[in-house]
Amino acid sequence: MTPALNAWLPKSVILLRDYDRQKFVSDLIAGITVGLVALPLAMAFAISSGVSPQAGIYCAIVTGFIISVLGGSKTQIGGPTGAFVVVVSGIIAKHGIDGLFTCTMMAGVLLVLLGVTGMGTAVKYFPRPVIVGFTNGIAILIASTQIRDLFGLRMDHVPGDFFHRMQAFAQGARTISWPATAVALASIAIMIACLKYAKHVPGAIIVTFGATAAVTLLHLSVETIGTRFGGIPKGLPTLALPKLHYDVFRQLLSPAFTVAMLGAIESLMSAVVSDRMSRDKHNPNVELMAQGVANIVSPLFGGLPATGAIARTATNVRAGAKTPVAGMIHSLTLLAIVLFAAPLVRNVPLAALAAILMVVAYNMGEWQEIPEILKLSAADIAVWLITVTLTVVTDLTFAVEVGMVLAALMFIRKVSRTTTVTRVTRDYIEDSRVHILQGKDIPDYATVFRIHGPFLFGATDKFADILDALNTLPPIVILRLRNMTAIDATGLGAIENLADQLHESGRSLLLCGAREQPAHLMSQAEFERHVGAENICPSIAEALERAAEVYQQHTAAVGHTTNSIIEKM
Repeated sequence: MTPALNAWLPKSVILLRDYDRQKFVSDLIAGITVGLVALPLAMAFAISSGVSPQAGIYCAIVTGFIISVLGGSKTQIGGPTGAFVVVVSGIIAKHGIDGLFTCTMMAGVLLVLLGVTGMGTAVKYFPRPVIVGFTNGIAILIASTQIRDLFGLRMDHVPGDFFHRMQAFAQGARTISWPATAVALASIAIMIACLKYAKHVPGAIIVTFGATAAVTLLHLSVETIGTRFGGIPKGLPTLALPKLHYDVFRQLLSPAFTVAMLGAIESLMSAVVSDRMSRDKHNPNVELMAQGVANIVSPLFGGLPATGAIARTATNVRAGAKTPVAGMIHSLTLLAIVLFAAPLVRNVPLAALAAILMVVAYNMGEWQEIPEILKLSAADIAVWLITVTLTVVTDLTFAVEVGMVLAALMFIRKVSRTTTVTRVTRDYIEDSRVHILQGKDIPDYATVFRIHGPFLFGATDKFADILDALNTLPPIVILRLRNMTAIDATGLGAIENLADQLHESGRSLLLCGAREQPAHLMSQAEFERHVGAENICPSIAEALERAAEVYQQHTAAVGHTTNSIIEKM
């Protein structure tokens, strides 16, 4: 089969060529595990979006299967996620459920087009401050939507915008349900304990079954899926076409673009997580086409928009998944629950689902990125802060649009500042001698890569070749920055990731020759934490001297270890 054809084949087809019984057993265990984890999450995301819980389950069943069959990732799990909660609830409020289904299908078509046209890597043009900003904002909004069920507040209507929502919660604080609060707090405590002390134990499963058992046995007066929604229907979802109206179609273009971009960003971020955990490399264009097909089909069965789910993907890998078959089994597990155990779901307390989503919101918020953003330039901080604020107080579509415009202006500003006109002097010529590679001997234990031009968002995939050849590299890698004219937060993050992956493989990274703007930003962001201050050198000449020292230390350490082993024999 030609490489050109392989480039468009789903991972399921490629990996099933050498599929065996051992892999199936691993996939079976992982699929059932992640299917049980997906059940409460799917229902919680649906409820928070303003639809019935079965809409989330149907989405997870249909899209999870399609994404695994057609996708370009080895262990990606698809389904409803928190990223869509705010967008979906806003679309339903303005255009109703048919408007949501139409918007989802439109977004699916956009995703297919992105994949078919080879634009799977276009997501890289979203800079780090914008991504962190709207991720922080979405997490805040998701958490705010859970306050009602978390404390069991008696409210007929929850306002759509953040400030009126918080005002309504304050007014309804007197209606707090202490049994619901106790269930929620206990659920959060259990999930935190699982995350801290037993990472392989899925806390969402324990909380769902434990809270349901406690409410049933103790006869606690709390709202459940049964009391609010009448449970979930038993049996297969029915196939139905949404009603399409041209006027609504025009109004949904902007939300559809937001859903498509969110789906693309989160699915590819999730695929990267899958790659790192499973030591594989996903195909972004094939993945986007699968995401698109899944979102076109999901509304036909009453489902929500879907994308790659980072937490469920990580659970899938940790549970031992080997191929996309695990994702298919995850969908079949949910289908089996709908067909044979639907009556049991009616007793799940909403307070427990709210607690699960609170933990999900915290985990997806990327709060650890905030201190790193605050170390960057004032312009980067401003883009992040504006994106967060607009995401919370307006809507995600507007926030992303403004964030991208600001990032584009920053890009123009940084590129323009890389243009200089200076006179060549004798001092300049002498100072340049330590930076040129000509006449320098590069030893076998080291290799040199150089960055030429501005290293800003949109260019950070240039490290792919280095990472692909990671296992063939010598013990010391030197990154020459002499011709790197500018860098931004996204570029800096890419170098940090390169440093971390090299160190995980037992290799050392040295940097040399950084110019004024990159050197200032790296110092401001405390980049030396990733490589050590002694491994950031002024020139290639000093970097090669430092490489010799590092190699001697490495050789001495290996020799000492070998002698210790021999002495113990």
